[in-house]
Amino acid sequence: MEASSLEATLHAAGFPVDLLTDEQRLVLGELTPEELTLLLDVKSRLDAVGPEVQAHGEIAGGALF
Repeated sequence: MEASSLEATLHAAGFPVDLLTDEQRLVLGELTPEELTLLLDVKSRLDAVGPEVQAHGEIAGGALF
């Protein structure tokens, strides 16, 4: 997936793409389509059971929240 398209997809899913380091963006850019689908699914499920308002956390280097 093209980098700008990937970032748009992640941003739409609620990932703080603009706060990620270049290294974190590189890792995300290397995900297979299956890995990206899984990541988005896990994020969606976590969001569904999380509180409506949540402070930013340092989980997975900030990649999930």
